Amino acid sequence: MMRKLALALALFSALCGRAQQHTAENCFTSPFDFPLLLSANFGELRPNHFHNGIDIKTQGVTGKPVRCVAAGYVARVAVLHGGYGQVVYVNHPNGLTSVYGHVISFAPAIQQAVRAYQYAHETFVCDLTFAPGELPVRQGEVIALSGNEGASAGPHLHLELRRTATNEYIDPMPYFKRYLKDTKPPVASLVGFYPVPGQGVVDGSAAKKLAPVSRLGTPVTAWGKIYTGISAKDYMDGTSNFYGVHSVTLYVDSAKVFRSVTDAVMPDENRMINAFTDFEELSRTRRLIMRSYKSPGNLLRLLHTDGNRGVVDICEERDYRFRYVLEDNFGNRRTYSFTVRGRKQEIPAREERRGQTLCWNRTNVVQRPGLELVVPKYNLYDDVKLRAGICGDSAGISFDYVLDAGYTPLHAWCPLSIGMRCLPVADTAKYYVVQKWGRRRAPMGGKYENGWMKTRVRSLGTFAVALDTVAPRIVPLGQEGWRASRNIRFRVSDAGSGIASYKVYVDGKFVLFALKKGVLVIQDKERVKRGEAHKVEAVVTDCCGNVGRRECSF
Repeated sequence: MMRKLALALALFSALCGRAQQHTAENCFTSPFDFPLLLSANFGELRPNHFHNGIDIKTQGVTGKPVRCVAAGYVARVAVLHGGYGQVVYVNHPNGLTSVYGHVISFAPAIQQAVRAYQYAHETFVCDLTFAPGELPVRQGEVIALSGNEGASAGPHLHLELRRTATNEYIDPMPYFKRYLKDTKPPVASLVGFYPVPGQGVVDGSAAKKLAPVSRLGTPVTAWGKIYTGISAKDYMDGTSNFYGVHSVTLYVDSAKVFRSVTDAVMPDENRMINAFTDFEELSRTRRLIMRSYKSPGNLLRLLHTDGNRGVVDICEERDYRFRYVLEDNFGNRRTYSFTVRGRKQEIPAREERRGQTLCWNRTNVVQRPGLELVVPKYNLYDDVKLRAGICGDSAGISFDYVLDAGYTPLHAWCPLSIGMRCLPVADTAKYYVVQKWGRRRAPMGGKYENGWMKTRVRSLGTFAVALDTVAPRIVPLGQEGWRASRNIRFRVSDAGSGIASYKVYVDGKFVLFALKKGVLVIQDKERVKRGEAHKVEAVVTDCCGNVGRRECSF
């Protein structure tokens, strides 16, 4: 009797587990009425971040109705120049939030709330939150029209799922995979072999070795401590796009030494992708190689290693069998096997860079005459050497300060102060910090304080103080067609500190314009009446307070 009861309970538990899994996977419906094809998946490798959602193609056009994937309420709406562009956040009773990015417009109730705020505050950019009862939505209800807004390279919907309580990004694929087809396994292009400096060697060299997968049949010789990496992409049926690989597992002689599973990422983990990938290779060649190694300061939860953080000790003269297993969300799998042949070789001493040691697990302060950089604790992923040099014209506003740590990423913003040598103009608001790469310049902002320009930086390089007294440039586009189309546009640019804000007035009244890829574009054509004469004034202010104005009549 007891045995039958136990079997019955086990069967009941299994059925309940399957029912819960079925409910979880089917609680969200498709955001579109047409078959889904993806242009990007969750966890795809990007510079400085993982792709935190799935990108759904919209058949090459904008304006497709976007339907809410489950019942809930609109919790947040944001309008930005870059990033998501225009985005809607919907909270659901199951503790998840769905996010719809790059949309061209919102449902009428949402649009009305956004427009009211934009005109009340005379701004295009806004970030609004709503209480649970203000904007309820039903499953399948149209909440927006798809677009190509913000940092988007083509028409699509960026769809995310987040845990409402923590804002953690989770992989949407398990909830929408029934709408997709994928029978193609991931494909690797090359494998990297990385000697640990001063402790390992590969093919007689302390330098890394990159080998195309077509040449993995020939063993690589090594001695001492090494780790490996792999460059790979995934593919899906019905499209030529490529995607990130969901999981990567490395075995050495049947022992698992590394595994990555891109199923969830916290916002503050995103930039840790720079420690997961070969940052030097990405910076030099734009190639993305996933390293099977976990740096001391890399806290990515999606990386799982043995006690050696993925480092393999080649300490015997024998063949070590390496095997990579790549798998996607649909269970499609491909294996790459190769041999590392242990052969005693001389291990060169580590070539130490000169400079100040910056430690990943403590706050570092770099000081030179006229310079102070603070690198907070846990802002590096490993210890590095930094060389701080001073160059430039002594008659300049400041010296040029070179902060060189090789190809070293920073995890977050670091306070930087640069001393001023002279003030050509009395207005201290006209100065800003600039980062230099050869002839390229990038404004880093800054505020004057007691002879110093203070700002924050998120990369190392060459920095100086620059002066901006020139107003932004404003050029009307297609003015001869404004009368018929009311499509009023201005190209705006600033060669110095960058554009901070803008406003456009038609007949003295504020009219909403968006800044899209350097062009101001009217958003409310109906506010320009046909058959009447109009005067348009564009006012653009840069980050140093210089104001440009352009008036046009039509």
